[in-house]
Amino acid sequence: MNTGVCKIKLHLPESQSLKEKRRIIKPIITRLRNLYNISVAEVDDQDLWQIATIGVSCVSNHDHHIDEMLTSVLSFITDSYPNVEIIEQEIEVFHGP
Repeated sequence: MNTGVCKIKLHLPESQSLKEKRRIIKPIITRLRNLYNISVAEVDDQDLWQIATIGVSCVSNHDHHIDEMLTSVLSFITDSYPNVEIIEQEIEVFHGP
């Protein structure tokens, strides 16, 4: 069993408050969970208005499937949310026994 983890830092230029940030981030997280059946959460930068860091994880027996899934998640964010910019991304795959 292998686990893929992706840390994605987003820039939200339209956000002017933490309330607006939540309004932008919550639908992204919900859609990712529903479309890809993955675990997603805001993991850092909760106190910044225009920066959000979300963590995404998935489990599979094949590295190829994990890579495909996480790449698809990044593409979905870029294509579906033009007002949100991915400024940093980090992918790691952990190999289990």
